Amino acid sequence: MNHYAKKIAHIIDTVEKVVVGKRQAIVLTLTALLARRHVLIEDVPGVGKTMLVKAIARVTGADFKRIQFTPDLLPSDVTGVSIYNQHTNAFEFRAGPVLSHILLADEINRTSPKTQSALLEAMEEGNVTVDGYTYELYEPFFVMATQNPIEHGGTYPLPEAQLDRFLFQITLGYPSQEEELDMLERMGNGHPIAELPAVVDIRDVRQMQREVPNVFVSEAVKQYIVAIVRETRNLDQVELGVSPRGTIALLRAAQSYAYVQGMPYVRPDDVKLLAPYVLGHRLILESDVLGPQGQAHTLIERMLTRIVVPVTRKDIVK
Repeated sequence: MNHYAKKIAHIIDTVEKVVVGKRQAIVLTLTALLARRHVLIEDVPGVGKTMLVKAIARVTGADFKRIQFTPDLLPSDVTGVSIYNQHTNAFEFRAGPVLSHILLADEINRTSPKTQSALLEAMEEGNVTVDGYTYELYEPFFVMATQNPIEHGGTYPLPEAQLDRFLFQITLGYPSQEEELDMLERMGNGHPIAELPAVVDIRDVRQMQREVPNVFVSEAVKQYIVAIVRETRNLDQVELGVSPRGTIALLRAAQSYAYVQGMPYVRPDDVKLLAPYVLGHRLILESDVLGPQGQAHTLIERMLTRIVVPVTRKDIVK
């Protein structure tokens, strides 16, 4: 067990005080953060997407910024712009919201592909280039992007190559009756996010990110990961399966998830649990297969029942 295990558990419990009943989503978001990857949430308004990322930023001591994507948003509104200073006779760089630790890209599909690309390039490269000068992004840099699945008028859907930048695509869904009642009780005297303490600081987050790749993955589990990804290329109703980048993403997600659970090694069940979230948005379905992204998740879940799960023995685990 890593020495951050108790603090990670405390982070999850603390965030759950304001994001009621969404423990799995909290765990997945933290998993992506520690894996140095990003999350795309596709869900209806008002289910807690903004609150989730704000709470994660607060308990980790991270700098948080938000961009509301609109059709008239420009790339410079994301990355920043150089402004001429008459007093110094020189251009000065005014950083955009992309220079933050945690960034909420709200309704990313409502802006033009050019502006989308400005953010997605920063997510991939870890820097932005403005007027020929390159500026390094903060470390860590984590993006949670959101999409509204029920309003498509005037939107620009993310191409598959850009969806590939996100480690997970997840949904939150509506709370149960008990959870909604609990929510009302907690909100009675103001929103509890204002009282959330910082459980760790940004240096702790960086250290945890450095430790994630050290989580052991046995040869049997690696073969299981490869078998899953290769099988996506043979599925009916799928035009194009998951690329090798998806294989690497599933491996890193499994390592980070095991780390969040306080485990020193990856279990096959970790891979099986994460596969739909990691691979679903990387599938390109045939043109006659229409419907929500959940269709791809269902295909992967059915596929997983046909792949033999390896038995990890003690003698093959460090």
